[in-house]
Amino acid sequence: MQFLLNQQLITVSHLDPNMTVLNYLREEKQRCGTKEGCASGDCGACTVVVASLEEDKLHYETVNSCLTLVSALHGKQLITVEDLQEGQHLHPVQQAMVDNHASQCGFCTPGFVMSLFALMKHGGSAGHTETELALAGNLCRCTGYRPILQAASDIVSQGMSQDQFLRHQALTKKQLHAIQTPEIQILQQGERIGYLPQNMTQLAGLYLQHPDAVLVAGGTDLSLAITQSRQRFPVLVALSHVPELKHCYRQGGSLFIGAGASLTTVAAFLAQHIPATGAFFTRFASLQIRNQGTVGGNLANASPIGDCAPMLLAMDAQLLLQCGEQQRHLPLEEFFTGYRQTRLRPGEFIRSVIIPSVTLSQKTTLHKVSKRIDDDISAVFAAITISADHQGRADHVRVAFGGMAATPCRAYRCEAVLSGQVITAALIEQACAALSEDFQPLSDFRASAGYRRDVAANLLRRWYFRYSDPSDLTEITDYVS
Repeated sequence: MQFLLNQQLITVSHLDPNMTVLNYLREEKQRCGTKEGCASGDCGACTVVVASLEEDKLHYETVNSCLTLVSALHGKQLITVEDLQEGQHLHPVQQAMVDNHASQCGFCTPGFVMSLFALMKHGGSAGHTETELALAGNLCRCTGYRPILQAASDIVSQGMSQDQFLRHQALTKKQLHAIQTPEIQILQQGERIGYLPQNMTQLAGLYLQHPDAVLVAGGTDLSLAITQSRQRFPVLVALSHVPELKHCYRQGGSLFIGAGASLTTVAAFLAQHIPATGAFFTRFASLQIRNQGTVGGNLANASPIGDCAPMLLAMDAQLLLQCGEQQRHLPLEEFFTGYRQTRLRPGEFIRSVIIPSVTLSQKTTLHKVSKRIDDDISAVFAAITISADHQGRADHVRVAFGGMAATPCRAYRCEAVLSGQVITAALIEQACAALSEDFQPLSDFRASAGYRRDVAANLLRRWYFRYSDPSDLTEITDYVS
């Protein structure tokens, strides 16, 4: 496989496919400006920028190098904090951090610098909210955020800088075009091997040949097994270079989401069709995670607290699964069979997610309850889709939760109470009581079972308050910026 390290062409073949970009930089290239903080994608100290060609334009994105496997770099440009300075002249982003005294111990600073660099490269005028979203995945423990935000404001006000990356843009695109290849790329060290298929046919064939292989999409969850549990996988198949998995489009009344599309891509796509998803994705981990993580990966790992699953359950989503040349459709509500268990067969993978009725999905409301607003995991996630006829009777009801059981699932007894009935406060109380029959949640370090039951019922009541009076500001974000 090949990629650019700044402007240097790197060719790699004999390398452990389990190696993260962070370890590659520090151990193989002695680039120690990129730091390891949490090794779990929470602190942003390891943030780097990856540039890729999209419609012959360079697109810059931040990623957590501690969770990104080296295989994800094929055909792209990797930029680290060491690449920004030109001779004795700091990059404008670095200079803004210095001018605003935005660095103290300096450990988190490279990550902040790279996040600001990517923000600057996107051009345009980012407001305060956009700047906070760009920095939400970066933590500082000593300086405080005011001078960092001031540095960000200075950078945004300057617009896109005429730096060396802009001057080398034509050369960079030429080099990246030259790297593109239709052949399967391979990383191997000893008995460990990683395959990088370049199209759907190669992927399907490889997975049939190696049904015990581990599929890597964004790797934001899988890589935790490598960084936290010290696991090493003998055979890995990377999905990030298969373009068919990244296609998102509307056909008729349905939306088709490629299972390998990044959450950032999916968020932009869904926001055009289902308004409620806009606010939802801003609370899905951090920007670095959303730039790497995928909808297919979020579903396939079958976590009971994965946020995509309850959202899609409330939208009656279906999965298009593929094994070799064979494809089949499966309703998402039938996909999960137990804790971290699914109906995927050996050699079978998720090709796409289908939301069948955009009109109904526009009535979906989403509620995430976690210990902090940004970059946190749900204690309870509720997704509610209820439409009513002209008499006020509920004629379509879907209520789904995450964090309430071993799998994300619908509240069927609650739905039965509501279906076909005139929606009143008394009916909602009956539906809340039915939730206790639907779920027997567990207690863990995020929330107790009792708390989860109470929160689930309160989220249904919150839905009713907004349904009864749409002008009622039930969310703090409705009136506090």
